Amino acid sequence: MGRTTSSAQDEIDKEQQYVDRVYERLGGMVERAAAVGQEGRQRGLLDYTGEIKEDDYRSLFERDVLVDHAVRRLAVLDAQREGLVFGRLDQREGVVRYVGRIGVRDEEQEPLVLDWRAPAASVFYQATPVRPQGVIRRRVLRCLGQRVTGVEDDLLDPDAAPEDLVVVGDGALMAALTAARGQQMRDIVATIQQEQDLIIRAPSFGATLIGGGPGTGKTVVALHRAAYLLYTERRRISGGGVLVVGPSSVFMSYIERVLPSLGEHEATLRSLGELVDGVAATRRDSSAAAAVKGSLRMRRVLGRAVRDGAPGTPQEFRIYAGGLIRRLDARALDRVRIDVLRRGAQRNRGRAEATRTLLAALWSQGPSGRSRSEFDDEVENSAAFGAFLDAWWPMLSPSVVFGWLADPDRLGSYAKGTLSPAEVSTLLASWDGAKEPSIEDVPLLDEIDSLLGEVPRTGPEREPWDDFGDVPELKSAFDRQVRPEHSVRNDGYAHVLVDEAQDLSPMQWRMVGRRGRHGSWTIVGDPAQSSWPDAPEATSALDAALGRRERRQFTLHTNYRNSAEIFAVAGRVIRQEFPTLELPNAVRTTGISPTHVAAEESSLPSSVGAAVRGLLAEVAGTVGVIVATHRVEQAGDWLDGLDDERVSVVTALASKGLEYDGVVVVEPAEIVAESTTGIRTLYVVLTRATQRLITVGAEGVWSG
Repeated sequence: MGRTTSSAQDEIDKEQQYVDRVYERLGGMVERAAAVGQEGRQRGLLDYTGEIKEDDYRSLFERDVLVDHAVRRLAVLDAQREGLVFGRLDQREGVVRYVGRIGVRDEEQEPLVLDWRAPAASVFYQATPVRPQGVIRRRVLRCLGQRVTGVEDDLLDPDAAPEDLVVVGDGALMAALTAARGQQMRDIVATIQQEQDLIIRAPSFGATLIGGGPGTGKTVVALHRAAYLLYTERRRISGGGVLVVGPSSVFMSYIERVLPSLGEHEATLRSLGELVDGVAATRRDSSAAAAVKGSLRMRRVLGRAVRDGAPGTPQEFRIYAGGLIRRLDARALDRVRIDVLRRGAQRNRGRAEATRTLLAALWSQGPSGRSRSEFDDEVENSAAFGAFLDAWWPMLSPSVVFGWLADPDRLGSYAKGTLSPAEVSTLLASWDGAKEPSIEDVPLLDEIDSLLGEVPRTGPEREPWDDFGDVPELKSAFDRQVRPEHSVRNDGYAHVLVDEAQDLSPMQWRMVGRRGRHGSWTIVGDPAQSSWPDAPEATSALDAALGRRERRQFTLHTNYRNSAEIFAVAGRVIRQEFPTLELPNAVRTTGISPTHVAAEESSLPSSVGAAVRGLLAEVAGTVGVIVATHRVEQAGDWLDGLDDERVSVVTALASKGLEYDGVVVVEPAEIVAESTTGIRTLYVVLTRATQRLITVGAEGVWSG
């Protein structure tokens, strides 16, 4: 088959003409969406006279619908200024189709660009040289903003190619793998591979579990799956919401741009420390404290706390009723509280039952000369009874009950027979002087909240508008975009995506499970990277969260992140604990092996500084300095004079899910020693590097 002498630049220029046409059309779509939004807001402008009439409600509703549509559409369109068109399919019979982040049609409603999630675009990812599916050439367009900077072609069906077909480049995948990393995760929508596409387009019902070693793209595949489900099942999933759960706020910042870049803005992203409203925990407990707090044994401890009497509550109640002085002492009051809660009433929902039980106890103390209902009315309507009930059975918040745990006497009582004295001491030490809850405390707060129950509503129902100035208005989607309400839905999401799932403690699984009790799930994890020491207990909690949902398991086998040289070192490390572990295949080589710099404590600052400066000169992207927890501030001081935004200092646990072009690991033996899972944590750390890896510190058995 012949080839033309057309240069790569000629092909870029041709593609630029088409991309310019698409962006011109996009500009028109933005103008129309803005006009729809303006029309909606105009419909909501009322000639306000002090009351809202039926026609006013209709105008407000129409405004709400129009503005909601316009705001959502503008958010999607505005996010597509970068690389909207990324793919082209040259198919048999001269058919040419372009693939992009969203669908774009021309003035006659003919497709200019196929949305990557549309069925017609699936062959862009699923066609292979073995099964080309009618695709002759697959082209990836590399863009900077709206400018085409390069093209990479895969020739899938040479026998069907016309004589003048041009093939440019060495393939889009390898070009993407060698590109420099930035501070945030990039989407892979232009280079999704066939095994990844099968996961992305898997059925939504039940639970989809994605496994695979480091660098196999589990996280980004799961995020693309969330975008795909929002596209194909928007009515179900958008209505119920998508929750994305990750291990840390650093990780969530790293991935937060992926879904918007794919045209989706409706997912809620939360780290494990942010799943309870009003709490944004970033502090981590020691491994020992985390192991206790994450254990299912804490359920019993917290249950006892919720059933305990609140500090400072009355120890006696006296009242004159039915011709007698009636009295309930501390023991009788405790018995009433225990009986009410033992019958299954939640603390904040049990006040009515507590009232009935108190009245029965008072009635039983002697005849009153009147009927039972008359006696109950007399007591219940008295000021003394109302004041006592408010003080004795207060509505409790999770934070209040959580605070009781820091009292040594109370915690000792709650933990008796469940936790050892050493574990109680570990818990008390973790709360001593703590001003804010830790990440490991958040599931405890959520468990307490579940046990307490919601405080019953009192007073009139809230009106269906907010006071905005002097004019009552319905709250529209536009209002929510301008003044977002940062809350987590506790009534459950339509779809829950959990990343780094192998690290979740049993109590964290219970917390996440409440958010997905009625929805479908995507769960991403690798047992070899687990930082939770009791795998069977965590598996049991996961099973409880998923219930009887159908499960489908996928495993990714190709490591796209690490060079083969880097992954060979990481593989030797993990095989110390898992000798027969099946590791993914690293497909890219650099010819540069990782290096170890031997350094004593006194020379660590200079050695680490030199290593970081060397990497900054060698790689175009980011450099991560990964240390044991106690060295974070130290390492920051060592690099204080290095003014480069590409450098980040993170702990071993905080590095989970992240990637850097170059990585400096400081004292690997310390990272092994501080973690309850030792070698597994170091394995994670060593696989954060894409291009260069340097370890600094003492020699040790950690290296295998």
